[in-house]
Amino acid sequence: MPRTFAAFRSGQLNEWRTTLVVKETACLTVEDRAAVDEELAADTGALDGAGDRAIINAVRTAAYRRDPRSIARRAAHAVTERTVSLRPAPDAMTYLTALLPAAQGVAAYAALVREADAARSGADERSRGQVMADTLVERVTGTAGGITGIDLQVVMTDRALFQGDSEPARIPGYGIIPAETARTLLLDPERAGTEAHDRQDLVLWIRRLYTTPGTGELVAMDSRGRLLPAGLRRFLQVRDDTCRTPYCDAPIRHHDHILGWAEGGTTTTENGQGLCEACNHTKETPGWSAKPLRLPGLRHTVQTRTPTGHTYHSTAPPLPGNWLASAAAPMSGRSRDIAAKRGTTARSGAPPPEHAAAKNQVRVLGRAGPAG
Repeated sequence: MPRTFAAFRSGQLNEWRTTLVVKETACLTVEDRAAVDEELAADTGALDGAGDRAIINAVRTAAYRRDPRSIARRAAHAVTERTVSLRPAPDAMTYLTALLPAAQGVAAYAALVREADAARSGADERSRGQVMADTLVERVTGTAGGITGIDLQVVMTDRALFQGDSEPARIPGYGIIPAETARTLLLDPERAGTEAHDRQDLVLWIRRLYTTPGTGELVAMDSRGRLLPAGLRRFLQVRDDTCRTPYCDAPIRHHDHILGWAEGGTTTTENGQGLCEACNHTKETPGWSAKPLRLPGLRHTVQTRTPTGHTYHSTAPPLPGNWLASAAAPMSGRSRDIAAKRGTTARSGAPPPEHAAAKNQVRVLGRAGPAG
């Protein structure tokens, strides 16, 4: 596309808009792309003053005239990739994103706009965007406030909940939130966005979990069954938080035996881990192996070996209230020998005796469905 490139070099198109032109013609043949490039004639200033959307529409129109079948085939394939994703945002917020076919996306947005306009005309004090966001949550969850019937599993210390401690809390699938935000969500839902009349049927429950001294590892819970029971799956979800494969922090989708059942692996917390779907399938391909490690002074650790022979270690993240901010990587055999000769521990930051004598109590909290 020489004319588009010339417009980019001369500054008539910036890098992003040049990318838009190229992306919208990616499915065309070389000849058709050249024809679209000639028709747009970006280097003559034909696109000057046009916004991103106008440029996209112009390119799509020209591309469709050249090869309508390819454009239609591409659009049909795109429908199969519809999905919803969740990403953390600053200040204990989150981005809930939906990739939808054009008609469905426009219809959903129009419905939210209509609801917001109706609320604003009725003297609703919320902004237009706030009404749209609240309406989306209410219609998806079926409940105003979006909490009833949803197990949030907020993890926080008893000190943070009852004594105003500043130790951050954690929501599995999202990440860290301020302690004040967690207390507001659990103890004062009206401030968190739930109306008073919606709180009458909400039930707050507390599940107490205990961590071992020093390492902060959750107390083990065993099962003789092959399939991981619901309680064990919840345990792994809270302990691991995200996929345990090194360098992957995708949400947990599968609860997996580290050492496979067919290889003699047991259904225990020590031999269990949370993985994303892609990593769990990859783990079963030839050349991959994993095993749990019992290392002094460390939380639950998994050793993964790749087909190239490289070995990686993954340690469960610290729970809220655990003084150990992060797990130290396992030392090599030589490093441990040197540390032993010097009379030091094999891991820096070993807990002082006064900390080792006490257990850190962790509470998992959430909201259950209607009472009774």
